[in-house]
Amino acid sequence: MKDSQFATAGDSAVKTLVSNRWLQLVFGIICMAMVANLQYAWTLFVTPMDAKYHWGTAAIQLSFSIFILVETWLVPVEGWLVDKLGPRPVIALGAIFAGLGWVLDSYATTLSVIYLAAVITGIGAGCVYGTCVGNALKWFPDKRGLAAGLTAAGFGAGAAVTIIPIANMIRTSGYEHAFLYFGIFQGIVIFILAMFMVRPRPPEGVKIAPRIVMTKMDYTTGQMLRTPVFWVIYILFVAVAAGGLMATAQIGPIAKDYGLAKLPISLLGITLPLLTMTLSIDSLANGFTRPLCGFISDRLGRENTMMLVFIGEGLAMLGLMKYGHDPVAFITFAALIFLFWGEIYSIFPAICADTFGTKYAAGNAGTLYTAKGTAALLVPLASVLSVGGNWDRVFIVAAVISIAAGVSAKLILAPMRRRCIEGSEELFANDFKVLRKEKGSRKTETVR
Repeated sequence: MKDSQFATAGDSAVKTLVSNRWLQLVFGIICMAMVANLQYAWTLFVTPMDAKYHWGTAAIQLSFSIFILVETWLVPVEGWLVDKLGPRPVIALGAIFAGLGWVLDSYATTLSVIYLAAVITGIGAGCVYGTCVGNALKWFPDKRGLAAGLTAAGFGAGAAVTIIPIANMIRTSGYEHAFLYFGIFQGIVIFILAMFMVRPRPPEGVKIAPRIVMTKMDYTTGQMLRTPVFWVIYILFVAVAAGGLMATAQIGPIAKDYGLAKLPISLLGITLPLLTMTLSIDSLANGFTRPLCGFISDRLGRENTMMLVFIGEGLAMLGLMKYGHDPVAFITFAALIFLFWGEIYSIFPAICADTFGTKYAAGNAGTLYTAKGTAALLVPLASVLSVGGNWDRVFIVAAVISIAAGVSAKLILAPMRRRCIEGSEELFANDFKVLRKEKGSRKTETVR
């Protein structure tokens, strides 16, 4: 055999290996892990930046809000690009922006540059997040909940792996060096992986669980926005995300007002302040629930799982309100809240693709993802409700919202979504008959 034949056989083997959907999923998870620090490690840089320039914590943290808004609200555009161009160029662009933003932070001497860097990193994170979630939905029509859950879990797990090295580098070499080193490192890793990402090809012959209701049509984002069922899904996403954020974003102040924040707690031979221990356990629960509940929804059905976890979240909030003054109960119910809440980032993308098809899944899921940004705008309501340290009102409102969303998922969304899909299947069948009839007419004319 000639050298060229060996090369051709080798290239074919590499393409086959790279096109393996599980390997593509792993690439996506690693990319998500690399951009996780843009959000979760930011808090480590705030204090040293303020100590050097005295800008004030509030002014510095404004850049974080800018990052979240850009990262969230541009995902639909980035998802549309993925559907048109494929994953490789969009992730590569995300790699450049993700690295460039932190490099810019390392040289920033004014707040305006910090804010500009927040916009750049927000674009980078959105490119990677929207692409990787969209890819998972397309590669795994039979396991969408699990695939989306594993991908979303990577967004949190990445910070868990690198948070300690970043903190150590800030302490020993300064925050500027940490920004520069990890910005370049993260950008290079994502860019290299982008070169191995290929356009998804849904596998043939996969078995869909009987409880999963799935359309045969592919809706564009514009068509999806004109369906009432999308807005029901969107409202449920906003409701559950806002209710959960009201509680989860306030765990620190709640622990402080309950007089528990600095109470030493021992677990597995490790003694930490209660708040630190709680946040560590909550992070694990928040990451673990995404693939777990995604996997469960692949078996039980999306709406059935939503009903169980949303009601569970509401009950956990009421449990924290009732028994949270006890240290063990506080840790337990706080962990349950995160366990029942974090799954929204796996179930909602999955139900979006089930309802509106695979072809435009990245753009459609990205549009639905803006519900996270909408929900974040409602979080300040918790500060209004908790005036005077009365957290009961926050818990009651958030619990009612979550429980109502769980009931609505089963009684309103499920039948509505089934009718929508049945109607789309009927339209699909009619269009297919018309197309087949037109082809038949052209054949007849050719024979004549």
